[in-house]
Amino acid sequence: MPSRWVGGLDEAGRGSWIGPMVVGAFRLPRDRLGRLVELGVRDSKLLTPTRRTFLATELARVGEIRTRSVPPKVIDRWVGHHGLNELEIQEFRRLIEGWEDTDIIADACDVDADRFAARLRAGAGPEVSISAHHRADRTFPVVGAASIVAKVRRDRSVARIVTRLGAGPASGYPSDPKTETVVRASLRPGQPWPPWLRGSWKTTARVLGPRAPRTLDDFFR
Repeated sequence: MPSRWVGGLDEAGRGSWIGPMVVGAFRLPRDRLGRLVELGVRDSKLLTPTRRTFLATELARVGEIRTRSVPPKVIDRWVGHHGLNELEIQEFRRLIEGWEDTDIIADACDVDADRFAARLRAGAGPEVSISAHHRADRTFPVVGAASIVAKVRRDRSVARIVTRLGAGPASGYPSDPKTETVVRASLRPGQPWPPWLRGSWKTTARVLGPRAPRTLDDFFR
């Protein structure tokens, strides 16, 4: 018998150079799934910022939203030891704690979607059904909803960073020339890397050179 609830999992900012990665979860009663179609919920990348913000507000009215923001220093640590996929799995597990009687669909970051689902299930309760699919945010509206709430929170975080730096709008991704301009204008080669920058990205060493020696202050940020 299908579960009473249906949920989706996705992330925003996984490959970004500055700012956090945000993982998002959304669930709603199965009999309300049609409402997502009515609202036009889909992959957040296919929507304008204004539309994403509007939909995030509407989603809070029809279902349950959970998000977690993972800062660059945590991302750097996991990249160096366990890998970004493992970090994403851990954060997804935290999002769905207590979500019993729920069929969950996750956007798979692993090349093997079934393996990704199995690793997620290993930390979930017995009353939670989990499947994973590539590009799930474009196939399942409930995963599209998760991508929207994650993207809205992520974009707000990046906007706060670039505003503090006195810079104009930037996506935060290394392929974005505006983002590289922001980083180059804010830092000089050899300086300690700031907490909003992902030091484990190859782009950082290419643009800024080797990191300056760490000081005691770095450990208390």
